[in-house]
Amino acid sequence: MKVAELDAIIAHTQRKRALREERVSLDELKRACESVPDPLRHPDEYLRSDGATSVIAEIKRASPWGVYSDIEDPTPLAQAFERGGAAMLSVVTESSLFNGSYEDLSRVRAATELPLICKDIILSAYQLFEARRAGADAVLLIAQFLSQPALEGLLERAQSLGMSVLVETHSRLDALRALEAGAVMIGVNARDLSTGVVDRHVIDEVIDVIPTNVLAIAESGVRGPRDVFEYARAGADAVLVGEALMRSDQPEELVAEMVSAGHHPSLLADRRMRVRAAHKGADGTWNDTRRE
Repeated sequence: MKVAELDAIIAHTQRKRALREERVSLDELKRACESVPDPLRHPDEYLRSDGATSVIAEIKRASPWGVYSDIEDPTPLAQAFERGGAAMLSVVTESSLFNGSYEDLSRVRAATELPLICKDIILSAYQLFEARRAGADAVLLIAQFLSQPALEGLLERAQSLGMSVLVETHSRLDALRALEAGAVMIGVNARDLSTGVVDRHVIDEVIDVIPTNVLAIAESGVRGPRDVFEYARAGADAVLVGEALMRSDQPEELVAEMVSAGHHPSLLADRRMRVRAAHKGADGTWNDTRRE
């Protein structure tokens, strides 16, 4: 996607949100959220594990780069991901490009005990309340699509609703912006949203600015267990996997293999040491600028 296409997507998202708000006001949405059970625990409790990298399994029928599945009901797949050992589920709710819906999120919420992240192009507080009403425990905010004041405001509002926030980044600058906004969970997307190109080495360029008390999540480019292991060795606390699982004929088994790779016994227990090992210089000296 080119910059002009990204701008068009943002404008389209805003128009759709305005139409929904004409049907259901923000005040009505807020009242509906009052009857929704509280979000599940802090992400540290289900994603962080010494010496291991967790798997976030994603339900995503399509994207601007392809169609992956035509499933009508996502709940059997969500349950398969849970049986396979996923630590968290991501449900893409964007409808125009990803063929998702908030109904998908609600169905999955009713079918699993795992924490759920709502992935959408979230640009307004209204969308945060939509996610909460559908049962989201966390939401995605894409740094590239938001000004700094908007990022900070939406992050604070989501947290006030009890939800965790995954701030998606693609550069060191994005990651620093996320930290300035107060993010405690930062995704490093290997895919450049402007071009669609996937470069798994992006995490090597970004992770050293993410403090060890902030969860680092690797996104995109995970085709199998080997990629999970490589991301784990680079220092990721978790990997988010969508396309490979959606295309798989045996998603439960593939999740289990990925979870096993993230728990490989050769991984250093301390995440900071993994990053240092990955950045070890040819002369045997450490080349690590990761913040404590």
